[in-house]
Amino acid sequence: MTDRIFINDLRFFGFHGVLPEEAVLGQRFRVDITAELDLAEAGRTDDLTKTVHYGEMAVLIEEIGRTHRYKLIEALAEAIAKAVFETYPPVERLTVRVTKPEAPVPLATGVISIEIERERPRD
Repeated sequence: MTDRIFINDLRFFGFHGVLPEEAVLGQRFRVDITAELDLAEAGRTDDLTKTVHYGEMAVLIEEIGRTHRYKLIEALAEAIAKAVFETYPPVERLTVRVTKPEAPVPLATGVISIEIERERPRD
């Protein structure tokens, strides 16, 4: 499949992290999503019901990031992937990158990210 919807640089403030301070102070996070699905019919018909509403998907992702707490950004990425698959049946594959721009590591520069790739679970 070669059709994709991209949501890049979605930003929110969350409370994810292993350190106790991260649960109290919080920090900024960024998420990039690549959702793979068939967009041919949406393109031919100009019909929103034949695709995925990327605005609503962005709101879902941001809500998960703001309202849940995970120690690991890997767990945040998994939760996002699970919610997208549950909410948007046309999505077949998903890449989720979570970036923690101000991760509490002793570096003068650098950005920490993780990326997962998942396929829709089959029954």
